Amino acid sequence: MSTSDTVTPTRSDAAAGAVRGPGRLGSLGPVGLVLAGGVSVQFGGALAVTLMPRAGALGVVALRLLVAAVVLLLVCRPRLRGHSRADWGTVVVFGVTMAAMNGLFYQAVARIPLGPAVTLEVLGPLALSVLASRRAVNLVWAGLALAGVFLLGGGGFGGLDPAGVAFALGAGAMWAAYIVFSARTGRRFPQADGLALAMAVGALLFLPLGIAESGAKLADPVTLGLGAAVALLSSVLPYTLELLALRRLPASTFAVLMSLEPALAATAGFLVLGQALSVTEAAAVALVIAASMGAVRTQVGRRAAAKPAA
Repeated sequence: MSTSDTVTPTRSDAAAGAVRGPGRLGSLGPVGLVLAGGVSVQFGGALAVTLMPRAGALGVVALRLLVAAVVLLLVCRPRLRGHSRADWGTVVVFGVTMAAMNGLFYQAVARIPLGPAVTLEVLGPLALSVLASRRAVNLVWAGLALAGVFLLGGGGFGGLDPAGVAFALGAGAMWAAYIVFSARTGRRFPQADGLALAMAVGALLFLPLGIAESGAKLADPVTLGLGAAVALLSSVLPYTLELLALRRLPASTFAVLMSLEPALAATAGFLVLGQALSVTEAAAVALVIAASMGAVRTQVGRRAAAKPAA
């Protein structure tokens, strides 16, 4: 989702350098890669919902973070020496933020449908972009987003579990913080080293919670296999696809495409989980997508206007 200083969603920025070459995936084209990454994330989320009866929401998060951390550490092989206290402080906060973002989001989708959960979550990055830009036109985008939230809640969230709504909004706040600390981590660590280390921090934090909730269930081969699939679909594969896309796609275009995630989430929820949206809910998702795209385009226009003429 868009931000003030980094229009590109930083889950890809932080993953820069994790893949060395485009290979055959590049034949999909950059737009196709971005859409494939978005589909992968949302279908991974839908798969996680089906796994929750076996492992619980905290157990699913623990498995996702653990597998993703192992894969990223093996691929990136980050250096542990030569970093300052400030470097380690940044990566630890990044890891805590990542763990909180995932934990809150999975608590949300355990209570409300996937499409509305992602729509509410995306309000965090949208709010960050609107507040940081400080342009009057962003009041329009904020108004559209609020209208979407109002429709989604039926005028008071009577149709959605209040706790699920609160968890989704909390996940959105953590997503905004994730964007900030991901950018800081990317400046302090080369390639994807910071992401790999932060993922390990998040996994270490969440593993005791997952064990406390699910215990020996986490060691079940089927649960482990599904958890690994969630990690690959929701973390490793999207980072790779988005990285390949960003080598040939403007960041502004990428951010607009990422604004489609609520729609992709609603589609995944319908196809995998049978979670159909009502006409009102679909309109709400469309309003939030329009607000997100508008905020991205406004930010891009502001930066283009600020560039001196050649």
